[in-house]
Order: sequence, then C-alpha cells, then structure tokens
Amino acid sequence: MSPRPFGAFSIPALELAPALLGSILVRSINGTRVAGRIVETEAYPGGDDLGSHSRGGRRTARNGAMFLAGGHAYVYLIYGMHHCFNVVSGRDGEGEAVLIRALEPLEGLDAMRARRGRSGDRDLCRGPGRLAAALEIDRKLDARRLGGQSGLWIECGTAPRKIVTSPRIGLGEVGPWASRRWRWCDAESIHLSRPARIGR
Repeated sequence: MSPRPFGAFSIPALELAPALLGSILVRSINGTRVAGRIVETEAYPGGDDLGSHSRGGRRTARNGAMFLAGGHAYVYLIYGMHHCFNVVSGRDGEGEAVLIRALEPLEGLDAMRARRGRSGDRDLCRGPGRLAAALEIDRKLDARRLGGQSGLWIECGTAPRKIVTSPRIGLGEVGPWASRRWRWCDAESIHLSRPARIGR
C-alpha cells in the first residue's frame, strides 16, 4: 500500500476524520513494522469548539503541534500515563486535528502484545491509550511530520462498508459541543473503544 500524500491531510478535521477510516497506521521501529487499520476517529476543529485543545486559538507548550500544517503528529499525555495520537489537519496555523481512537491490528501483533503485556488481540488497540502503547507512540513523536523519517505514517486503505457517527467521548462539561456527532466509526468493527450504534 502507498503512503497518503502529505497534502492529503490539509483538509478540515471534519472532512479528514471520516476519510481516515480504513487507512492503515504504520509504525516502524528498528526495521520492525507494526500496523493497524483505523476504525475509529474524532474530529477536533478548533475555533469555537470547546472540546478542542486549541479552542479560541490558544497555543500552549502542550498543543503547539496542532497549529502545524496538516500531516504532522500531535501527541499528548492524559492522566499522566496514557498517550493519545492525533493527525494534524487543515493548514498551518489553523489548530485542527483528528484523534485516532482505535485500530484493527494487522501486522506486528507479537510486538504489540509484548508492549501491551497481553495476548488478547481484540483489545490491543481498542482505545487511544492502548493503540499508542501498542505502536510505541509517545511525546517524542509530537510535532513530527508523518513519513518514513519519523517512523510513523499512514497508508491508503479500503473504506468501511458502513460508517456510524456519535458524540465524542470523554469531553466533560463543554455545553452543546459535547453532543456534536464528530466521532466516526467502522460500524462492523469489533475493535471500537465503545459501541456506536446510532448514526448514518
């Protein structure tokens, strides 16, 4: 499969999030290829969206990568222990990103199992913290351009037969932004972080 062109990520987060479903996220470490099919995403378009780290255009040491051009990695730490991997979208300075919430493991399962300390394949990449651990994605990759030099890239894949949408997960009190259906899922995947039964 061929890597997605760098320019393919320069579209708004609300367009990129569903477009990434079915694509293959690849991590290469010391010649070992680990990969999974993207089955769940969430869009964080910034601007007025109170669910976005970049809401109101604010830039911090933590979210600086969000303001790079589409095609860079935005990696942050939650609860002091779990990393979350986002694909920066849009144009330079816009502060948009797509959170990769779940993968269907495809390649390098032994390496994933070793990193996760478990053998059950269904849960290896079911959730943003789990997939980051399985693919050894951490803050060292933050602000890196996706591609061979960073050892992290996205390849073209096959879109799901059916996509469902739902509100984003874990936003807390952000008013009407919590109900926006900006989470996209492969309706047939068993690897979703949570079920998503209602949508288009």
